Amino acid sequence: MEKGRIGIDAGGTLVKIAYEESGRIKYRKTGYKEAKELLAWLKLIAPGATPSVTGGRAKWVKEHFFPDAMLVPEFEAVCSGADILRREEENSAAGQFLLVNIGTGTSIFIAGEGKCDRVGGSGLGGGTLTGLGSLLSGTDEFSELVGMAAVGSRQTVDLLVKDIYGGGDEPLNGDMTAANFAKGKGAGKDDLAAAIINMIAETLVLLASQIALARKIESIIYAGSTLAGNAPLKAALSAYTEAVGLKPVFFGNGEYCGALGALMAGAATSN
Repeated sequence: MEKGRIGIDAGGTLVKIAYEESGRIKYRKTGYKEAKELLAWLKLIAPGATPSVTGGRAKWVKEHFFPDAMLVPEFEAVCSGADILRREEENSAAGQFLLVNIGTGTSIFIAGEGKCDRVGGSGLGGGTLTGLGSLLSGTDEFSELVGMAAVGSRQTVDLLVKDIYGGGDEPLNGDMTAANFAKGKGAGKDDLAAAIINMIAETLVLLASQIALARKIESIIYAGSTLAGNAPLKAALSAYTEAVGLKPVFFGNGEYCGALGALMAGAATSN
């Protein structure tokens, strides 16, 4: 592995790695319980490498594992990585785009053409799913909550517009939410998990779509670790985005935007 060809994104919940091997970029991730083993493995397979590190816990990685590591500003790394994936996976031309990066929380960026402006965000994200999920469903395991949501129905939890009107003369789409969790008493765990994911999705689309429409942007790119293996969230984001006349875009490796951007920043510095 070439010196400088490792990017590490040490976020609030996960450590994500992008590394170059035999001319190809590969990815790995782990939670913090296993992070020491993964980072030790990196040092073993690439003893001469100097990683580039980003994320909220980047200094922890630098202090304990790679003292010579280059620190890359988190927003810069995320925007840069997303721009690379956008061109590779979407065959998109150069230009600015709207990025919604859903990690533990969520940040919204206008990026591209060397630009990376955080224009919004929300405390809703993966941390909401696991934290609120633990309170309401009894587990904070991400995969379990996603599995529950996949078979649950938010209609037993959320008060919908059609629940209020009931006569088919609703001024809005009857399936729109009038009040999140307003019917939640006595709801099952699967339905509660579905309602949590729905609340995250519709809130983020509401925020992002207002920015997109104001700036005449026709699509919204969704990335971040909370989307990994999370079909219910992707489906909800897609449905709400299309409902407001915009195109939702997802990357195959979207959870690694920060790690990829860090890798590229380090490569540019070493050249």
